[in-house]
Amino acid sequence: MGGVGNFEQRLLIWYDRGVLGGDMGSNSDFIAVREEQREFMQKANINGKWALVTGASRGIGRQVSLGLADYGCNLVLHSRDLTHTDQLAEELRGKGIEVRQVSAELSKPEQVEAMLDSLLSDGPAIDIVYNNAAIQIGYHENWLNVPSEEIRISFEVNCTSLIRICNKLMPGMIERGWGRVVNVTSGVKDQPQLTAYAVSKAAVDKYVQDTAQHLMPKGILMNLMDPGWLRTDLGGPNAPGSVESVIPGALVPVLIDDGSAGVLFHAQDWAGKQL
Repeated sequence: MGGVGNFEQRLLIWYDRGVLGGDMGSNSDFIAVREEQREFMQKANINGKWALVTGASRGIGRQVSLGLADYGCNLVLHSRDLTHTDQLAEELRGKGIEVRQVSAELSKPEQVEAMLDSLLSDGPAIDIVYNNAAIQIGYHENWLNVPSEEIRISFEVNCTSLIRICNKLMPGMIERGWGRVVNVTSGVKDQPQLTAYAVSKAAVDKYVQDTAQHLMPKGILMNLMDPGWLRTDLGGPNAPGSVESVIPGALVPVLIDDGSAGVLFHAQDWAGKQL
């Protein structure tokens, strides 16, 4: 990360993790460091590497897939049905990269395991995992009566399947000494009406915080990415941000090459900027 010293790097990482309190945004030196980080970010070369993007057929997953392809990254596109990524796969191949398509209903463990076993047996070696897929089942005004089945399914899709995917694919990254894992989280808070979704995402945050530092010495950087509130199927039509605004910020935790691990990246910090 050219031009930014180790101490300033740690400040950024600690602040993003919430270790440092106070209003860092009021500190002019911190602002200067953060802007310099954006300007001089040391980027990994992902040309020719393979990334699995879950929930790739639309919304954020589609944008991330297109963005990675622009850096020459080959894609494994996940969706619930192979036909859902046909159009995107054709578009990506037009960029000169290789594309594979896989399918699994993430609420069904047996389908997730079958998808992963197939990838490991006859698929490309996965260098990058981008866990984007998630569900938000309902908004409950009566938040004291959220159905337990809704909580179970939310955890299965948003957290449990995510951990399954990471734990199956990270050993290969460790063996090769390089990898990136990006787990999409959410900024939702103070809304018990969204308990199932919010708590399942909080569990993802805890998983990353507890796991990332054990992976970093092995060459694997695992981080969190908050896309912001966007106009997607999940975010709804009244969200303030366009889905396109997630790029380039959503690519930062893939491209960053400074040892950042367990960090929460906010895609909207880079909205309208170039990496």
